[in-house]
Amino acid sequence: MSDAILALEDGTVYRGPAFGAAGQALGEVVFNTSMTGYQEVLTDPSYKAQIVTMTYPEIGNYGINGLDMEGAQTHLSGFVVRELSPVVSNWRSEMSLDAYLKRNKIPGIQGVDTRALTKRLRRQGAMKGFLTTEALSDRAAVERAKKWPGLLGVDYVKEVTCAAAYDWDPDGVASRRWRIPGTSNAVGGAPEKESDAEDPLGDPYRRPLPPVKHRVVAYDFGIKLNILRVLRQKGFHVRVVPAATPAEEVLKLDPEGIFVSNGPGDPAALDYAANAVRGLIGKKPIFGICLGLQIVGHALGAKTFKLKFGHRGGNQPVKDLTTGKIAITSQNHGFALDPKTLPKEVEMTEINLNDQTCEGIRHRELPVFCVQYHPEAAPGPHDSRALFDRFSDLILQNGR
Repeated sequence: MSDAILALEDGTVYRGPAFGAAGQALGEVVFNTSMTGYQEVLTDPSYKAQIVTMTYPEIGNYGINGLDMEGAQTHLSGFVVRELSPVVSNWRSEMSLDAYLKRNKIPGIQGVDTRALTKRLRRQGAMKGFLTTEALSDRAAVERAKKWPGLLGVDYVKEVTCAAAYDWDPDGVASRRWRIPGTSNAVGGAPEKESDAEDPLGDPYRRPLPPVKHRVVAYDFGIKLNILRVLRQKGFHVRVVPAATPAEEVLKLDPEGIFVSNGPGDPAALDYAANAVRGLIGKKPIFGICLGLQIVGHALGAKTFKLKFGHRGGNQPVKDLTTGKIAITSQNHGFALDPKTLPKEVEMTEINLNDQTCEGIRHRELPVFCVQYHPEAAPGPHDSRALFDRFSDLILQNGR
């Protein structure tokens, strides 16, 4: 097994056994605190141009399967773990993590003291990094890290958005949830209201979908597949459009609502997105998630800033400022909205209890609300899935 090098812009260098693909990667070095869900992390478009460190010490024990993807391909630049599991054991596994990274040309490094690396990133902030399996000196590797331009001012959305508009899951196959046959429970989830009706496709392990009750347009700024799955599970027919689609084209589709998705990079680099959303505010109900909140915020006149080390993981506590209730949420973002720049007609509705940053906004007069976290999870808790029902209610309250 060959060695790999992870170099940070501050001069810190880590060496350890390589896994995954041979090669090199540049990106922002960040950390994720989830114990599981590495497959979803690998395929989440929001991780574009990032070298991700998993804080949990052993990764890869349940392998990779074709059903838990959050995108059609991998999007991160490199992968860092303390220990790669030597054993893969899960009934759904189709290949090992090592084999998957090789197939997708993503380099990885193991044997890294990920606790020390995470502490460094927390103290000094997320840093530019260079990961390579090639034989280089520490000095040369650090210089490569320093020369990477970084995330600020760069539009990575154009690299992950869809090329053309499409209807999500028109056959009703990709969105069906797991369930235990003969029960009303979805596997791995709490009981829900849907009945245990016979699946029309004859699959006893899948829950049938409800009828469509709303037609919405979803902007693809790097949308996760589980957002689309949950929207369909909640009764939405979703027309997905590319990131640069003007408001006029969206209005011609006459949707009942607009969904503004997650995605990678700096929201301040996405003027075209803010302009499009600005043309839809007040004309259609709008729900935004993650980068979607930041884009809507820019459209309303607010500003964003880069967080020191971001929020990435499935254990972020968020407080609802109206009810006082706290939810544990799944998050993945390196930028945040500055609530001091919000216009008076927009209020901050939720905060992160770790650093008091903005986690939700709502327009006081118009049907617009957004959250910074991921209510669809994947991976993470399902505390906030009712927000999709809130979107449905908003559409019903505001008619067409």
